[in-house]
Amino acid sequence: MSDAPRNGGRADGPASGPQNIATAITDVTERFTVLIHEEIELAKAEVAEKTTKLAKGAIVAVAAGVFLVTALFFVLIGLAFLLYYVFPVNAFAYFWGFFAMALILVVLGAIAGLVAAKVVKKGSPPVPTMAIDEARKIRESVSGAGEAS
Repeated sequence: MSDAPRNGGRADGPASGPQNIATAITDVTERFTVLIHEEIELAKAEVAEKTTKLAKGAIVAVAAGVFLVTALFFVLIGLAFLLYYVFPVNAFAYFWGFFAMALILVVLGAIAGLVAAKVVKKGSPPVPTMAIDEARKIRESVSGAGEAS
């Protein structure tokens, strides 16, 4: 009889096969865990970034609202002075200054409103699209590797 090993020419013994598989499974599990943690961190960072954009848009929208309410205030005061002017009590023309100020505030409010709408539209909804895409790629590669073996 020959003294050659029976395990297909390997000299490392029968116990190393299951040990290599266990090591490989442990390695894959650790890598998968790290990958999942990184995907979670990516999703958190992405949602935080989009939430920040939404908050900035909301702040600009509040500023637009303040400008428009202030403009309404000046329009009402201007109308009050206009009524005062229409009735021939006094010939002062104070209302034109109020109307000019109201027009300036309306323009500022409109600009701020457009900027706020653009920022909110860009940041809404706060979905972690990059993390979702990465998760799809991982799922496809894992399912593709599982089907190949």
